[in-house]
Amino acid sequence: QVQLVESGGGLVQAGGSLRLSCAASRSIFSINAMGWYRQAPGKQRELVATMTAGGSRNYGDSVKGRFTMSRDNAKNTVYLQMNSLKPEDTAVYYCKARHTVAGNNYDYWGQGTQVTVSS
Repeated sequence: QVQLVESGGGLVQAGGSLRLSCAASRSIFSINAMGWYRQAPGKQRELVATMTAGGSRNYGDSVKGRFTMSRDNAKNTVYLQMNSLKPEDTAVYYCKARHTVAGNNYDYWGQGTQVTVSS
């Protein structure tokens, strides 16, 4: 199985920046896609950013132009650079890994890290 360890969350003022990291266990055979999701109280979990094994990236409309996802394959780690933060970005941010084998998708989630943006 894939274990994901997240870090980098915290409290920041509006307009500030944070960088989240997600380290995956190195015992896996492969990871086909990675993603960042967030969930605010009383709201559904929403897509923030995804990145395929080939390097293709997609971003949610609410973060387009402000957030950037990247990866370091040697470290089995993905990052989320968050700039120009707004109070509406306050949420628990989750990292997800998708492992595809024999036509089946297996999804793994991190524990989440709290991001709070003050006005």
